Amino acid sequence: MAYNKEKLYKQAEEAITKHNLFFIEDIVAFLPCVKSTFYDLFPNDSNESNTLRELLEVNKIKTKAQIRATLGKSEKAAELLALYRLIATSEEHQKLNQSYVDHTSKGKELQNNQLEVVVKRMDK
Repeated sequence: MAYNKEKLYKQAEEAITKHNLFFIEDIVAFLPCVKSTFYDLFPNDSNESNTLRELLEVNKIKTKAQIRATLGKSEKAAELLALYRLIATSEEHQKLNQSYVDHTSKGKELQNNQLEVVVKRMDK
């Protein structure tokens, strides 16, 4: 079946804005074509694909900002903690996280010569 690329593109733009979509797969669900046709018409690095991805990113940013604003107005400890974790510095995040394990050496990467493996034979 032959599709009108311009019409399909307009439908994709409208679906993104009207339904606050976040993912390419969501766009395809609102179009009268299958995923392979969508990717054939709008390859990953095409201008159209990039523009659609930018629209999706705008939706993500707006939604995240709304969530943070809602969390900030909350009086529930769990919601406030969730917001704090989102905006915390690395050091604050470490202090909040009770199960934090530093797999480096005080923030510095381990060097190969610092790692010693000890093997003990169990049969002796």
